[in-house]
Amino acid sequence: QVQLVESGGGLAQAGGSLRLSCAASGRTFSSYAMGWFRQAPGKEREFVASITWIGGSTVYADSVKGRFTISRDNAKNTVYLQMSSLKPEDTSVYYCAVRPRVGSQYGSWGQGTQVTVSS
Repeated sequence: QVQLVESGGGLAQAGGSLRLSCAASGRTFSSYAMGWFRQAPGKEREFVASITWIGGSTVYADSVKGRFTISRDNAKNTVYLQMSSLKPEDTSVYYCAVRPRVGSQYGSWGQGTQVTVSS
């Protein structure tokens, strides 16, 4: 079982930056990848970015490409999401999750961290 705790959310102005962290504990050594997702009020949860623990391969949603960067620190079992050039439409609750194996569903969701971008 993996436990995830997100932090780093807050209020930012459009064009500004924030960095989110996701600290993982438990059986992280057996997981394949970590992902960031977000959910705005009244909308479905959407994929933002993912990274593999081994090799650091990354995938981004088109809406954040070139603005967000996902990274990981294997020694700290922590995944980061550096968000730059923020837009009001980035306002959401951001969640991290673990993908146990290639092709499996994401799970072990964290509690989420609120990001609010003002125009």
